[in-house]
Amino acid sequence: MFERAYARLMVWLTQPSDPLIPNPDPKAPPGKLADAADTLLAWLKWGGLAGSVGALVVAGIMMAVGRRNRNNMAVEGAMAMPWVIGGLALILGSASVVTWLLDGGQ
Repeated sequence: MFERAYARLMVWLTQPSDPLIPNPDPKAPPGKLADAADTLLAWLKWGGLAGSVGALVVAGIMMAVGRRNRNNMAVEGAMAMPWVIGGLALILGSASVVTWLLDGGQ
C-alpha cells in the first residue's frame, strides 16, 4: 500500500509544471526596500551567529561544571552541541538552501 502511494506521489512530483501558471524570477521592488531587506537579513544572520557562539560556550560550561557530581548537566551540555552545530549550519547555508529549492533541486 505504501509503495503504491509513494509511486503515485513520485509520478505527481516529477510531472512538468503547467505552462499556464506563470513563474517569474524574484525581483526587488523599486526604491530602498531592497536595501532595507538586505540590512534586516544581515542583522538576523549576525544575531544567529552570535547566538550560536553563545550557545556553544554555554554547552561547554555545562559540560565542564557538570563533570563532577552533576552528570546530568554534563550530558545535557554534550547533547546540546549537535543541535547548536545543526542550527549554525542552517544559518550559514540558508541562502544556498533557498536558492537550491527555487531552482527545483537541481
